Amino acid sequence: MSSPPVIPDRVARFPFPFPEAHYRYSTNVEPARTPVRTAAGEWGRWLIDADDGYRDELALRAQILAADPSRMVSAPHMADAAWDTLLLCLGELAAAHPEEMVLHRDGAVYRWCNRRLDEERHFRRGDADSLGADPLAYAGSQVQEDIVLLEQREGELWAEAGLVTFAADWSLAFDIGMTFLEIHGPVPRVHVEGVIPRAHAFLLRLQPDAPYRRTNWTMSADPRLDQSTETYPEWGPARERALVDPAAVGQLQLRVEVQHLIRLPTSGAILFLIRTHLLSLEALMTVPEWARRFAEVLRELPADIADYKGVAGLRAPVLGWLEHPGPGAASRERQSRSAARSPT
Repeated sequence: MSSPPVIPDRVARFPFPFPEAHYRYSTNVEPARTPVRTAAGEWGRWLIDADDGYRDELALRAQILAADPSRMVSAPHMADAAWDTLLLCLGELAAAHPEEMVLHRDGAVYRWCNRRLDEERHFRRGDADSLGADPLAYAGSQVQEDIVLLEQREGELWAEAGLVTFAADWSLAFDIGMTFLEIHGPVPRVHVEGVIPRAHAFLLRLQPDAPYRRTNWTMSADPRLDQSTETYPEWGPARERALVDPAAVGQLQLRVEVQHLIRLPTSGAILFLIRTHLLSLEALMTVPEWARRFAEVLRELPADIADYKGVAGLRAPVLGWLEHPGPGAASRERQSRSAARSPT
């Protein structure tokens, strides 16, 4: 009897975002730290996790920040929220990976040990010199998530700080200083149908001991994480190639964000943690339930939502590919699985 196929870690942990055969904008929030079983495995057990792309993604973030420092905004009046963010991120990593990461407090001094990155630091909250870095920058050097901080005042939520290197066609530098409602102004349907006002009211009521999460999705032409507005000339042409080159369709990526929504305990700010996951159509085809469901969602997706998500022009070629995968798809995926099992 043949053994069942080995499912690569990136597939088994992928947060497939379609519980139903149709998709509409919604708040779709649920309590964090709740495991979700899928046709391929499980995701969502931890608020913050570190997978097999951990070191590579952090190295990529460092390169992006060195080339474009505007990807991080750390205003002085958000310093307390930045320290809140750092301690939460380190504590959650330690909870998820106690064999590799430790956060220990001795009076006013914190000790952080990250064996996966071979580093150890002792620091005091509020003392950036003892940390050796801006607290928001250091948080971004330890977690794969993008970070956005919202300050609550005058009954509004204002984007006032963040570190975002893996945006999907948006810009932190453009959105900073806007309200939550202003940031979501261009999204179709959500204001008429009341989705964004309900989400805004939900966030205003968020409590420090009750983090929530939601998913969001789009498609990208390749596994490039940095698809910010600033770098469109670098990633935009690949999408156009997929419209005319059938061989390129299988490399299109289902791009899913797991967004955690957290009221920080000391500052009272709202923390958005945005973790981006990518899965090619070729890999998606290895889970037949996912391939069928994604095709159902694409067929039914209203034109205005498809257009906003940038999948309107891709819908026909993707549906065609899902029904008749291109030559070599199976062998390329087998090679990918073999590489995933090989020691590094």
